[in-house]
Amino acid sequence: MALKAVHQVPDNNAAFSLSSTQFLKGVNDDDGDQVKCGYEFSPNFMVMGHRGFGMNMLQSSDPRMKSFKENSILSFNSAAKLPIDFLEFDVQGAIVEKRVVDLTQAEFLSYGPQKQPGSVGKPLFRRTKDGKIFEWKVENDDPLCTLQEAFEKVEHSIGFNIELKLDDQVVYTEEELTRVLQAILQVVNEYAKYRPIIFSSFQPDAALLIRKLQTTYPVFFLTNGESEIYIDIRRNSLDEAIKVCLTGGLQGIVSEVRAIFRNSGAVTRIKESKLSLVTYGQLNNVAEVVYMEHLMGVDGVIVDLVEEITEAISGWIKPAEDGEQDSFLGEEVQMQAKTSPGFLQQQLSSLLELPPELLYA
Repeated sequence: MALKAVHQVPDNNAAFSLSSTQFLKGVNDDDGDQVKCGYEFSPNFMVMGHRGFGMNMLQSSDPRMKSFKENSILSFNSAAKLPIDFLEFDVQGAIVEKRVVDLTQAEFLSYGPQKQPGSVGKPLFRRTKDGKIFEWKVENDDPLCTLQEAFEKVEHSIGFNIELKLDDQVVYTEEELTRVLQAILQVVNEYAKYRPIIFSSFQPDAALLIRKLQTTYPVFFLTNGESEIYIDIRRNSLDEAIKVCLTGGLQGIVSEVRAIFRNSGAVTRIKESKLSLVTYGQLNNVAEVVYMEHLMGVDGVIVDLVEEITEAISGWIKPAEDGEQDSFLGEEVQMQAKTSPGFLQQQLSSLLELPPELLYA
């Protein structure tokens, strides 16, 4: 589910938390001038809440995956109470058989719970990739919201990772993409103020175009790193993602987590290209996996089990005192991780007691 783009400070004192003040240095525009609320990641590790407090997997037996309605104000503010840096959420998308971009604002907001007492909205259903349809029921439901409402009602110090969600089955013209992106930018420019913002998209042309349309906020290219193969080869590997970023002046990559374990050498190439790297995927709900990513040099993770992962991280990711090492796996493991990429897969498999091929599923 995506937010519709039409036309309070949390206690984030955990040592691994990212400070929003890093954004004040700015993304340089073509003339070398710096602009407000720009981009420069701190060296600390980032945690982003996936669609707020975590995505809804209605087919899952895990109640945590059906706790709060994803992409809702309730989900966003519940996650914002925890020591996270960003909320990741979708803008645009689809509802049942109709794309959000084809709905009026009133139609969009008529689905699900309603703000007016006693009003009953249209039922919401979700279709999984295997074609199964589930009624969208969660423990803590909340009305759908617009992007403007997210800016107005969500804790103001929490950053937004705004994923530009587009239909994979549609070939967009530049004119169509420009219309959609300018509608989003209009809301961002009016309501973002000094909130840290990242734009991200799986659609290469959307990512490149949003970078051309604005130089205020960083743009990350999303890739699943060969988990699925697309006609557009730019979407099919980490190395292609690096090319997209370098040719288009983007600032980073958001990769499916398994891709970086399958191709750990790409992490080095990403860092050498002075790009930031964030990961997503269900393996990021395992603390040991997240720690391995920390050792590899990943800048941050997007997670569903926000409470569990932030609690785990707070125990082992923190600025080291002089002469100290991160203690989770010890100095020897850290050294091997840095010098032997294959060691990461072996160590991760041992920690999780899972076969190495899980990373390649």
